[in-house]
Amino acid sequence: MQARMNNIAMIAPEAMHALQALGASAEKGGVPELTVGLVHLRASQINGCSVCVDMHPRLMRKAGESDKRIMAVSAWRDAPYFTDAERAALALTEAVTRLADRADPVPDEIWDEAAKHYDEQALAALIIQISLINTWNRFNVATRQVAGQWDLS
Repeated sequence: MQARMNNIAMIAPEAMHALQALGASAEKGGVPELTVGLVHLRASQINGCSVCVDMHPRLMRKAGESDKRIMAVSAWRDAPYFTDAERAALALTEAVTRLADRADPVPDEIWDEAAKHYDEQALAALIIQISLINTWNRFNVATRQVAGQWDLS
């Protein structure tokens, strides 16, 4: 496999810095690091981003995440390993990632469930995290970045 071009983050470092700053601001929102990892992995699975599907489990393991939870993310509705708050974050992730899949992209039931578990600051941080990973996924998928080149293990 070969990428179509160099990684956008290397070509446009000011864009990378802006995205990193946005991510840093979201880290202050009160969403647990392990939940953010689940969100990043699930959106990346949906978007078919091999770079992120390869990289985020490594980062999650470093943060203390278990293999059984990492492997069950794509089947989170049927797996017993996730809290109600994590399930709400994953449902919101799927809705925000798949905006064009339904007439009401983020139905009230999904929003209301997330709002039960996250205050407004955490919801803002969660939406920023979902949006950021979708941006990174689109960069990587569009330019066919190769999984494993960002080995962080």
